[in-house]
Amino acid sequence: MKLTLIDRYIIRKFLGTFFFAISLLIIIVIIFDISEKIDDFLTKQAPLRAIVFDYYLNFIPYFINLFSNLFTFIAVVFFTSRLAARTEIVAMLSSGISFRRLLRPYLISASLLVMATLYLSNFLIPHTNITLREFEKKYLKNPPKSNAMNLHLQIEPNVFVYIESWDNSEKVGYRFSLEKFQDSAMIYKLLSDRIKWDSLNNKWRLEQYVERFMQDTQQQRLVFGTQKDTTISLLPTEIMVDKEDIKIMNFSELNAFIAREKLKGSSMVRFYETEKHKRIAVPVSAIILTLIGLSLSSRKVRGGTGMHLGLGIAITFSYILFMQISTQFSVYGSMNPFLATWLPNLLFTIVGIYLFMKAPK
Repeated sequence: MKLTLIDRYIIRKFLGTFFFAISLLIIIVIIFDISEKIDDFLTKQAPLRAIVFDYYLNFIPYFINLFSNLFTFIAVVFFTSRLAARTEIVAMLSSGISFRRLLRPYLISASLLVMATLYLSNFLIPHTNITLREFEKKYLKNPPKSNAMNLHLQIEPNVFVYIESWDNSEKVGYRFSLEKFQDSAMIYKLLSDRIKWDSLNNKWRLEQYVERFMQDTQQQRLVFGTQKDTTISLLPTEIMVDKEDIKIMNFSELNAFIAREKLKGSSMVRFYETEKHKRIAVPVSAIILTLIGLSLSSRKVRGGTGMHLGLGIAITFSYILFMQISTQFSVYGSMNPFLATWLPNLLFTIVGIYLFMKAPK
């Protein structure tokens, strides 16, 4: 596994081309983003320090991760087609290096990029998104929706909550009910005209409430009250969930969040699971696209680098399109989220192996 001079040369070319290309893209994206948002910055008087450090410094990891697969493929196609045009690949193969052996530095480089993007998407970006979202809420976006109607939640096994209307800004709910069941029979019911979150004591305050205890069908007990502080296995943040909140969750937090949403019976569980699997499947695709890129661009053709780049970009966008379509079937259809996110990788792996077998050796 010792790296040879040719291995180091290819790795340097691969990673150098990738970081140079994506750096140019980030500069262009930032320039266009500034021109688009300059009016908002001036209107809401965003400080220059906040624009640079809170917004754009946290904006960069997101775009590196977003375009990493595309530029991994472009980097492979660009520098490999140049090697082929200068007959360097012919010289390598003629010296006794097998085409399979030539693949090794490519896979090493792609694996490094995969590990970097896995870290970005699952740990760093959720952390940077916290500051980024606070900046956007303050200076760019309108206040989020703060009201909801007719909320049904399961907060524990056999414990269900209903809220007729909820004011998220005030953390107040109206027409609240809580029901507990045992062996399909209701054993407890709580009704309250108004329920409010007490952030100081981390408790719920009930107003005009009725508690109904049902030991059996023959014996029931009612308790009336005007005000009561109590603890319920429910937080205000769990009542009205913004699907954008998953962007600030790392991988372990997202898993715990999905488990809670399943318990509540949320209709968005498939969306959250799809997002979780995409955080793994999309970075891993860099290895598959590297295999396809090497197989396509290692042959010297009439049209040179431009021909390879055009074909490579078409294949990359077909992968992105396929991923979007399959994930939509997962979120809005009946396809399993794991299958939907990994199916494009499986199919393009088959394509990559076929192209590798047909590549000139």
